[in-house]
Amino acid sequence: MNHNLKSVLDYLDENSLKLVTAESCTAGLIASTLAEVPGSAKWLECAFVTYSANAKTGVLGVRQGTIDCYGLTSEEVAREMAEGALRLTSANVALSDTGVAGPGNAGDDIPPGTVCIAWSFQTGNQSHTFSETRRFSGDRNQVREAASQYAISRVWHYHISVQQQGSDAGAPQLPG
Repeated sequence: MNHNLKSVLDYLDENSLKLVTAESCTAGLIASTLAEVPGSAKWLECAFVTYSANAKTGVLGVRQGTIDCYGLTSEEVAREMAEGALRLTSANVALSDTGVAGPGNAGDDIPPGTVCIAWSFQTGNQSHTFSETRRFSGDRNQVREAASQYAISRVWHYHISVQQQGSDAGAPQLPG
């Protein structure tokens, strides 16, 4: 296990965070990476692979209007995916992604390697959602791997942001 993954997993454990993933272009790779480590049930609740628009709307509750307005590869869709995954589970953190792994574009002029990622946190009766659009280089599987690693690596960063906003949870522990 690489040091960054171990740091994130320690952080999840120390802060009683339980993850759900809602993955599109990574097709379950985030959840698979987390599940490689023994004891992963402590921090992994479940995973949704919602590759198609129908799966995003039908399973996660992404609004068709959001897809029509912003496109499948958008932070808006990624945010609704994460928020939908939180609503469907008892997890308190959701990671989602949607994008174009490649090799070509998805027909909407979005370059290969473009991935929109969202992180949503449930604290009490409030949720806090953050999103980013990144462009990763490499072939299809290198893009998927890089996006997965990036999504996992940013959990603690955004969780600390939630804590600094004065949520009702305890003080976060920095990754070891």
